[in-house]
Amino acid sequence: MSTKSLRVLALTCSTRPGALGPIVARWLTDTVTPRAAELDVEVVPVALGELNLPFLDEEDHPSSGVYRHEHTRRWSAIVDAADGFIAVTPEYNYGMPATLKNALDYLGREWAWKPIGFVSYGNTSAGTRSVQHTKQVVTTLRMVPLGATVAIRIGDSVREGRLRPDPGRDAAGLALLDELVRAAHALRPMRERARPETSSGPLPGSYARRLTPDDAAQVTVVQRCCWMDEALANDTMAIPALHESLEQVREWLGTWHTIGVWLDGRLLGMVRTRPDGTDWHLGRLAVVPDLRGRGLGRWLLRTAEAAAGADFRRILLCTGAKSLRNIDLYQSEGYQPVSLASPDGTVCLAKRRD
Repeated sequence: MSTKSLRVLALTCSTRPGALGPIVARWLTDTVTPRAAELDVEVVPVALGELNLPFLDEEDHPSSGVYRHEHTRRWSAIVDAADGFIAVTPEYNYGMPATLKNALDYLGREWAWKPIGFVSYGNTSAGTRSVQHTKQVVTTLRMVPLGATVAIRIGDSVREGRLRPDPGRDAAGLALLDELVRAAHALRPMRERARPETSSGPLPGSYARRLTPDDAAQVTVVQRCCWMDEALANDTMAIPALHESLEQVREWLGTWHTIGVWLDGRLLGMVRTRPDGTDWHLGRLAVVPDLRGRGLGRWLLRTAEAAAGADFRRILLCTGAKSLRNIDLYQSEGYQPVSLASPDGTVCLAKRRD
């Protein structure tokens, strides 16, 4: 399971004045927030009535991602930042509210590979026909509807405009959140692979993207398993990558441009770069031990080199003076030593770009 925190939107779908939706949504957030904190999940209430979305008025199809109106761009940013959704919805004439259908229709890619759960309310069917209607639509958007739901029969649950206490309903709300979190973590690789800023990786099914401070936990694990070979080859444990804390890794991820290759939610390798005058510094090139020898390191090296602009006259990197496998790789790619082994046991190599 991913170690990243999750952001879940609790959507209040009814916009009718005096509707029960806000009361149900308040019960939901009050009930699940303590559990959400335990799971490292942020539950964000969003009322569709406060978005002021007109009926779909974009000229281009949502799949294009071209949005001409500010209200669409704002809605896109809200949905894009979320990892999952809980729709608090009534049932209107055997179906979902038009406001929910309209909000769904506005966007495309932003919904994909995100789970959605439902808290419905109504009279005869407790809103369940609205849920069935909505599930038909969200699957077309490549969302994943949950099996766990909460269905509230108004006549049994509401007294003087307020929800009666109900331990069973509270338990169902917590079960809904738990299932949503499990699904959101499982679907994260699918969401990341679909984002426009990702690119295809060198192995079948893999993809590459820039690493952020949120990836610090995975980077720390990769560093500690990859640099043990360095330590053994160079007969030293004084290697920063083996000792950096999570906070230290998070800090340098915020300043270096770091590319990672992923497959099925696993970080397979990485490399970081940053400019220094006319030099393009490259470092922390790593590939998980079980995938070495498959061209991943060479691909990462070339990807890091390609990121250097035309103004940089050479690419500079360092490795352990006794790390012969690393040195062979770099020399085969045109790097030459520029210094003897330094006191810390490393050697620097450079590749000129004349």
